[in-house]
Amino acid sequence: MASTVTGLPERYRPLDEIGPEEHTETGVIRCWRAKDRVLNRDVAIRVHTPAGPAAHAWITRALTAGGLATPALAMVYDASEGREDGEDTPGGAAYVVNEWIDGETLSDRLAAGPLPERETRTLLRRLADGVAEAHRVGLAVGGLTPDNVVLRPNGLVGLRAVPAADGSVDGDVLALGALLEACLTGLRPGEAEPRPLQGPSDLVALARRARSTDPASGLSSVAAMAAILAERPRPAVAGSRPEPARGGSTRVEEDPDAGWLRKLKDRRTDTPSAQEPVRLDPQTLPPVPPVRPVTADGGPLPAAALGGDTVAAGSVTPVAGAYARPRGGAADHAGAFPDVPRGPDTGSSAIDDTDDGRRHKAVVIGLPLLALLVVIGLAWWVGSNVLSVAGSVDQGSTPSAQAPSSSVPAEDGAEVAAGEPAAISAADVFDPEGDGEPENDGDVPLTFDGDPSTAWSTLTYRGSPAFGNLKPGVGIVYDLGEARSLAGVTVQSPVPGATVEIRTADAVGGSLDDFDPAASGTLEDSTDLAFDEAVEARYVLLWITGLVDGADGFSAEIGEVTVTTAG
Repeated sequence: MASTVTGLPERYRPLDEIGPEEHTETGVIRCWRAKDRVLNRDVAIRVHTPAGPAAHAWITRALTAGGLATPALAMVYDASEGREDGEDTPGGAAYVVNEWIDGETLSDRLAAGPLPERETRTLLRRLADGVAEAHRVGLAVGGLTPDNVVLRPNGLVGLRAVPAADGSVDGDVLALGALLEACLTGLRPGEAEPRPLQGPSDLVALARRARSTDPASGLSSVAAMAAILAERPRPAVAGSRPEPARGGSTRVEEDPDAGWLRKLKDRRTDTPSAQEPVRLDPQTLPPVPPVRPVTADGGPLPAAALGGDTVAAGSVTPVAGAYARPRGGAADHAGAFPDVPRGPDTGSSAIDDTDDGRRHKAVVIGLPLLALLVVIGLAWWVGSNVLSVAGSVDQGSTPSAQAPSSSVPAEDGAEVAAGEPAAISAADVFDPEGDGEPENDGDVPLTFDGDPSTAWSTLTYRGSPAFGNLKPGVGIVYDLGEARSLAGVTVQSPVPGATVEIRTADAVGGSLDDFDPAASGTLEDSTDLAFDEAVEARYVLLWITGLVDGADGFSAEIGEVTVTTAG
């Protein structure tokens, strides 16, 4: 369904008009915030009246802006020149679809006072970078006003209404200078004009240069303005003399030895290392220090306390080198190790004879035995219980069974006996996730008028049978006037293939979860959706979850609905 006011395609649904009208030499441009039904997102749509050749120049500028990709300028999603005699038909209007930028406008922000210096530099530099990118492709942006500049929530800045109906490169420079001046003075309501221009001297000088029309003192381009804003002021260094720089600002010469470089120089030393490498004889082994633990008085522990295989490292005689003992006969070997104390035999230790050693052995042996006894006990208990149950079964004992509750059918899979059709007193469309647009509400009575040839239809959706991925479904709530015991619902459809659910409730709520599911299925020419058990309810919801593909898109039709009571 297209808007008869703007002549937009049915893909876009205007929500509310924003901003003032923009009057141009060729017509008037109006702007709306709208909903893109296909991509389910908010967009900004500007419509030029009249359409056709009068909007050709503006649409050409919009197509040029469509190739830009900078966060400072709203992206162009779609554009059409329209038809001069078709403004009231779908697609007949001349329009440009822009990215919708959320956030606070610069005019609202400046109503509280001037911006801080750092925020002013960042905002103007980002805007200037985006406008300079447009100038590189031959596009003058236009529309650089505080009402169109938006401060995004993520700290970036964006310009709405790209591009304006007309503009020039010099006009963009002047407009950026005016924005800089507004950021320095603020836009508090009630202040007398002109407001005093004050702030950092370099920003004040830049604003005056940008707004100057004198070629000798004015700025040559927006790119030059962006470059000046990118040069952040440096703090003055003691003993340095500022010198004038381009644009009237001052530039401070930085001490070449300042900062980390000077600290690095201070840490340098010219004293060479006094130690020289020592060359050792490869055939000489150094003395081996004793590694045996010592007692409190400094003496080594006895070998018996460390085990029979422990010897003093110093008692091992090298076989070569300066510390090697000369080889001799048996007498020499017999006296080679006169001071080595003998410990107990390998595998024995003095610790084994202590109480801790005995306790350790008892724990190591006892724990596995205890675990084995536990396993045997569990096996005996399980076996005795299984044999007891088996014996009771052999003796013909049968476990007692509880009688089924009244709400459960006596036999699994058995359907509730159907009675007479229930009278429907009223019905209405149920669309909790919709966007407010009616779903042919006036045709709902055709679904219970007794004539299957008359039908109610959903709107036509595009892109997906799941309602274009815009919502989970839509339905019709039938009021039976009072609570009845129900067995099922019969649905007749002239276009089979839609998937539905039957839900019931004692009262109508605003959410799908307020209705309890009772049955579901895919519609044929006539489909009986029987309940597994009788349901006591007053309201019956026919909830459509999947549409049928057609020539113009996806939709569903309901010819006749009959609610059957339980017999």
